[in-house]
Amino acid sequence: MSVDGTILITGGSRGIGAATATLLANQGHRVVIVDIAPEPLVGTNAILWPAPFDVASEAAVVAGIADIEKAHGPITGLVNAAGVFGKMHTIDRVRMEQWDREVNIDLRGTFLVARSVGIGMAKRRQHGAIVNVASVAGMTSGPIHAYTAAKAGVIQITQTLAAEWGRSGVRVNAVSPGFTRTAALEAGIASGALNKDLLARPTAMNRLVEPMEVAQAIAWLLSPQSSGVTGINLPVDAGYIAGTTWAAYGGLPDAPRS
Repeated sequence: MSVDGTILITGGSRGIGAATATLLANQGHRVVIVDIAPEPLVGTNAILWPAPFDVASEAAVVAGIADIEKAHGPITGLVNAAGVFGKMHTIDRVRMEQWDREVNIDLRGTFLVARSVGIGMAKRRQHGAIVNVASVAGMTSGPIHAYTAAKAGVIQITQTLAAEWGRSGVRVNAVSPGFTRTAALEAGIASGALNKDLLARPTAMNRLVEPMEVAQAIAWLLSPQSSGVTGINLPVDAGYIAGTTWAAYGGLPDAPRS
């Protein structure tokens, strides 16, 4: 990825997308953020694309990417951070319109944007880099049925696209955040729908993930420092996957007393 190129971040006005845009812009990259509800990031040089950007619409994605590249030059880095969190329901209460919405945004949207940007990268043989934001939910199970399926799909298409474009110099990787302290998660905790202690307790580090921690992993995957890395899914989960099965053995050990 060239510092002189443009990094596009979907879902860039909030959450992990906003944290990543802030970090990369502060590092001196040209960053363009798009969002279905676009809002500028205060205190950064990130460029806001003012039109609403619907990742689930093929026509909107193709036209939007063409317009962005016409205005800001070739996209050399892409972060697919746009997404919606799953509704927690028992299987009999899953509404198919909600299922379709989550899959359309989280999986279809990731594929559409990656395809539209990646084809151009591959044709230019510009050594581009794409990072898809998946989730540990796509690696485990839970009562968020469409979300887990969509994020598992994101992990799979990451591998497939990495193989598709590897010989054209395009790297494609994913990050899988654990429970991350975004505004959306904090709102869920505040409303009582989520319990912070129950979210943190299974993790090896006994805490939630900070959005900037995910952003730092994304920045590494975009950078020349990870030039030999493609097709991976990197969990950034404070040890959620490592720690969650320890309940069967009596729980995780506490830190030794000093």
